[in-house]
Amino acid sequence: MTEDDAARFAYLAEGNAKQARKRVAADVLITDRAGRVLLVDPTYKEGWDIPGGMVEANEKPRAAAERELREELGLTLTVGGLLLIEWVPPHGPWDDQLMFLFDGGTLDDAAVGDLRLTDDELGGLKFVSLTEAKSLLKPRLWSQLDKALTARTSGGFAYAELDPDVGR
Repeated sequence: MTEDDAARFAYLAEGNAKQARKRVAADVLITDRAGRVLLVDPTYKEGWDIPGGMVEANEKPRAAAERELREELGLTLTVGGLLLIEWVPPHGPWDDQLMFLFDGGTLDDAAVGDLRLTDDELGGLKFVSLTEAKSLLKPRLWSQLDKALTARTSGGFAYAELDPDVGR
């Protein structure tokens, strides 16, 4: 590396260190053959959620989604296409976030039967109808799930920016 290259690298590294950092989450829409959606009950926060979790530093979102499924549900799954990216504004103690929601497909009866809690971060899991999902999920999560289901049905993809006034 030349002296000019080193100086340019140092300049770029300094700029990188000053740029905004975003929290990134990766969740997965999974259904059973009856069309019910899989929800999980985290022990560290109130209410039901969509399976998935936070992306670690320098981890690909899809890889994070697959890792979270393995760690929390003992489910080894090749996650499908991206259904939704949503920007979530800052709230409470949290900075803003990018949410990736991937298609986990439809599990057959054997795969559903093999699901188990393998991490103490979850207190439960269940497949529920869309009506029940809407009643169990916070409005923001229901909105994400609804957009992902629409994208899955249409074979498309959605991008959204959450309104800061939508209930959490």
